[in-house]
Amino acid sequence: MQRYFVKEKNNNQFTLSNNDVHHIKKVMRYKENDKIEIVYEEKVYLCNIDDIDSLKLSIVDSYEEDRELDINLTIAIALVQEQKFDLILQKLTELGVTSIIPLKTERSIVKIDKTKEDKKMLRWETICKEASEQSHRVTIPKIHNIKTMKELIDDKKELNLICSLNDNTKPLESYLNNEIKDILFVIGPEGGFTKNEEDFLIQNGFSSTTLGKRVLRVETAAIYVASIINYIYKG
Repeated sequence: MQRYFVKEKNNNQFTLSNNDVHHIKKVMRYKENDKIEIVYEEKVYLCNIDDIDSLKLSIVDSYEEDRELDINLTIAIALVQEQKFDLILQKLTELGVTSIIPLKTERSIVKIDKTKEDKKMLRWETICKEASEQSHRVTIPKIHNIKTMKELIDDKKELNLICSLNDNTKPLESYLNNEIKDILFVIGPEGGFTKNEEDFLIQNGFSSTTLGKRVLRVETAAIYVASIINYIYKG
């Protein structure tokens, strides 16, 4: 069943975005007495479409769902080309990530002008909303503004890890256990972090970890990390 997130509820009536109204009427082609799910403040409402023209809904049932990870997982990831970054946002959302931090790094090829950042943020938030609806989550990951490495320090969590290409680093699994409930994982661009960047993070309380013997693309590394953490925390 199709699911939609809304931000407003008044007298058991929900206010849907124009994009969602268009999706219901023109894409899904719903009719009167069809059912949809509405998520408001992490609660799911099963709704009947009473009038498709005005999109008047009535609540049939409401229920809580447990579909989120048992931990807070934030992934900070270097900016990459638009198509790849869209894929990263979509898959990390499906895998239950709590928040995502787009990151400027020395080796980042993609540069986003400050004047265009708001437009990018809107696009990224829309991708995460739609991926949350598709995967039947009850929350949408928070997308942070683009940050520098120095700004990232302010977002430190209980466990802070860097994806490293250096030899003799500990595997990801060795850092994870059920007592840890808040993780920040940082993934660099193609070619990895510079030595200065990695040293800076380590000096500020981060630990380096490896994802195996092979060098992974940025989007593959992101999906790999989120998948491993899902497996360990039974997400």
